Amino acid sequence: MNADPLEIQKFSELAHRWWDPTSEFRPLHEINPLRLEWINARAPLAGKNVIDIGCGGGILAESMARKGAKVTGIDLSEKALKVADLHSLESGVQVRYKLIAAEEMAAQEAGLYDVVTCMEMLEHVPDPGAIVRAAATLVKPGGQVFFSTLNRNPKAYLFAVIGAEYVLRMLPRGTHDYAKFITPAELSQYARSAGLQVNGLKGLGYNPLSKIYSLNEDTSVNYMVATSRPA
Repeated sequence: MNADPLEIQKFSELAHRWWDPTSEFRPLHEINPLRLEWINARAPLAGKNVIDIGCGGGILAESMARKGAKVTGIDLSEKALKVADLHSLESGVQVRYKLIAAEEMAAQEAGLYDVVTCMEMLEHVPDPGAIVRAAATLVKPGGQVFFSTLNRNPKAYLFAVIGAEYVLRMLPRGTHDYAKFITPAELSQYARSAGLQVNGLKGLGYNPLSKIYSLNEDTSVNYMVATSRPA
């Protein structure tokens, strides 16, 4: 299985705090509107069949469903999915959640989705290329696939590990393993090897003084990639 049991355990232990905007997941809550609107601008979600790989507690999945998409969320953390299911019941926003690996889901539902998202997950698995291939298999010809992850360079280490985990304490220590960070060139190569066309990159910045996130053209730390499967 293309998963690190320690990574699954780490997020499972925090699962009950997933929807608390003041918890360890505060950054996810704060960046979610930015990435949601970026995705929706490139692939209007209303009426689309969408799958979110590594959905966790469902923050992005629910927000895409609110845009009118029919959303499936998959993850390997049973506790996170239980939290996602419970929140879906409480909010009244319908999302189908499944405890299944991306590769297995791709074997079962190849080519069924208009949009595939995989955000903040690739840097937590042993073989990110396999996840990219699974995403490419899940999307329909002409459909779009979106990824987000962390660049690998000294600045990313300083900001995403030292800054976020130790100085600002925005994230629990040990959240990220710098060795697993992925450069845009590497992610683009994974995508092209999987038959996807790379259409655009976007940076995600954080101002520690204003405590505000914003989209920009600086992909040196956090970045998102838009790809598509040729029709």
